[in-house]
Amino acid sequence: MRIGLIGTGRIGSFHAGVLARHPEVESLVVADADASRAAGVAGALGAEAAPDVTALFAHPLDAVVIASATAAHAELIARAAGAGLPAFCEKPIALDVPGTSTALTAVAEAGTELQLGFMRRFDAGYRAAREAVRSGRLGRLHTVRAATSDPAPPPAAYLPLSGGLFRDCLVHDFDIVRWVTGREVVEVYATGSDAGPAMFREAGDVSTAAALLTLDDGTLVTATATRRNGAGYDVRMELAGELDQIAVGLDDRTPLTSVEPWASAPPGKPWTGFLERFAPAYEAELDAFVRLVRGEAPNPCDGLEALAALRIAEACERSRQERRPARVDAID
Repeated sequence: MRIGLIGTGRIGSFHAGVLARHPEVESLVVADADASRAAGVAGALGAEAAPDVTALFAHPLDAVVIASATAAHAELIARAAGAGLPAFCEKPIALDVPGTSTALTAVAEAGTELQLGFMRRFDAGYRAAREAVRSGRLGRLHTVRAATSDPAPPPAAYLPLSGGLFRDCLVHDFDIVRWVTGREVVEVYATGSDAGPAMFREAGDVSTAAALLTLDDGTLVTATATRRNGAGYDVRMELAGELDQIAVGLDDRTPLTSVEPWASAPPGKPWTGFLERFAPAYEAELDAFVRLVRGEAPNPCDGLEALAALRIAEACERSRQERRPARVDAID
């Protein structure tokens, strides 16, 4: 299989390494807005570097992996669809619903496949949680608590381009809530705080956020996120039902210390960030994409799934700004 990869930043370089090692990938061509960076990644992996995206698409490819800057995602998805190529794309498709819908229309009209990079769907813990919910082990689910805490904020220059904390960070929680529970979010009530470094206020963003989500069966979900968690990288989900309660992301690397006198030893070294915590999941999602391209498996996360998560994020942002609940079905 011949794959073209666009974008060789942090996540793109990681994907390039995974693809270069994959037994079904015979050749890998990479391109980046920074041609020298692409050349460096290609040289380290024994791949080929294209001088630009146009040159990459000129190669005889079987599929494209898009890990470029967010602003280029929708255009590259449409370009891949126009070339008849299945594409894997890091989230988001676009930072708004119209841009996302336009890209999805291009994919639908071309009849190609688009898989989105919501890697938590491939994490062993979240998959076990999904099975526990779907099997009835927890009984009627009544409460879900999701949390994403980064140890340090991104560069200030990234914030105005990110779409904000709900679209950039919490969108992963919104997607995984839908995937684990099998339910849809119907209403949200969200707020945020821009206390802390001035760069958040200057970008019109918040550094900490909380959202209350109501699912279509009445289950209540809290989703929180922060850009600066001094204890370390922390991503967790707790699911409570009438019969049992479980947690994802609770182990000896969870940066959470009990102050009870009978508690066990403090946690070990926390995860350094999402690439270390979810490395196996990232590899699994790309393996799933290879199998999709080969016709061996269905699409595990298509563009409509990404649109659903984005609508929840948009509703949260509207709720935060208007200081009132927002219906997800009112987002268009």
